[in-house]
Amino acid sequence: MSIAINSDEVLTPPVPSATVMVLRDGPAGLQVLLVRRHGNSGVLGGVHVFPGGKLDAADRLVEPATLDRPLSASLAALGEPGLAADIALGLHVAALRETFEECGLLLGQAQGAGLVARVREQTAAGTAFPTVLQGLGLRMPTACLVPWSRWVTPRVPSVSNKRFDTRFFVAVAPDDQVVEHCAHEATEAVWQSPRVALERYWAGEIDLAPPQIMSLSQLSALADVSQALAAARSRPPALIEPEPFDEDGRRVICYPGDPRHSIVAPAWPGPTRLVHRNQRFEPEGGLAALLG
Repeated sequence: MSIAINSDEVLTPPVPSATVMVLRDGPAGLQVLLVRRHGNSGVLGGVHVFPGGKLDAADRLVEPATLDRPLSASLAALGEPGLAADIALGLHVAALRETFEECGLLLGQAQGAGLVARVREQTAAGTAFPTVLQGLGLRMPTACLVPWSRWVTPRVPSVSNKRFDTRFFVAVAPDDQVVEHCAHEATEAVWQSPRVALERYWAGEIDLAPPQIMSLSQLSALADVSQALAAARSRPPALIEPEPFDEDGRRVICYPGDPRHSIVAPAWPGPTRLVHRNQRFEPEGGLAALLG
């Protein structure tokens, strides 16, 4: 499958959303969870992505008394001056909710399969995710999410006809829970080392969108979960506002630090642009550039 290139300008504001790079330590080092979206999905059908989705109104209405830390901590973690506190909270809740809905994982909870089954039963009956946790006497575990980056889709998106303002988090997978992907939204959920995921993408075995390509490139330099969490906590979340342009009939997406980008300072080590060739996005320098 190839990712079609969009050239239409999108005039609506980007939709607030959240995604989670769920991590665990595998036999050979760091692994991240990827889900393959259904081919008929309206956004990135057939592409392997991190679990996530848009902010729902109910995500913003969680009572502060039910949180595992003060509301101000979630706001401070995102490092976005001017962001409303209820939006900051909602983004954390959306990340937790979407990971449960798409993968069956209750991040930040350690009560195993029995708890997962109870939450699934009640949410399937229509009860809101925060209400279910509260009814079970559980705190909303916002502290288990560590902000990693913020991606804002440009006015001319390259791989969709929609715009998103997505906060990327990292979180540790619970040891006593098993991934079960949502059959309505995905066709598989797989644990992969970031390096293997990029190698599979390069070999044409899986499709990845640019944010996943660049995020996996950053994760590939880290040995284990502790390094990933330390890296996330060592700096403010990187703001990534891609700036696309067409050159020689090809779409190019450049990122901070690229000669064509309006921001001079790079957001990360490694490639600062992706070029659409061979029916996918590739960095100059190929796979080796992504793997450092």
